[in-house]
Amino acid sequence: MTTVYGIPNCDTIKKTKALLTEMGVDFDFHDYKKLGCNEALAKQFLEHFGYEELINKRGTTWRKLADSVKLNLTEKSAIHLMAENSSLIKRPIIEHRGNWILGFDQEKIDALN
Repeated sequence: MTTVYGIPNCDTIKKTKALLTEMGVDFDFHDYKKLGCNEALAKQFLEHFGYEELINKRGTTWRKLADSVKLNLTEKSAIHLMAENSSLIKRPIIEHRGNWILGFDQEKIDALN
């Protein structure tokens, strides 16, 4: 089974879901807005990606954080930040049969089939 993690109003998530549907890939959607991202899930992401990769530093949520938080980012603080505000997590995260993809990568997504 495939799971796509993200927020529903994100254009990249919409694009990812449309592509997977077009490819005929059955997937579950983990909606951070409804289901959240607890610390256990954040730690699971960290088993596959570095914390600096996972944090979306281009978004407004990151820009609104205090400079002290940004400058002192650690794995521990990243777990807390992701659990507290899932908008900070780069999207999408896709898990497919034990393989993980971070961000929209057409080539990697095409290879899922």
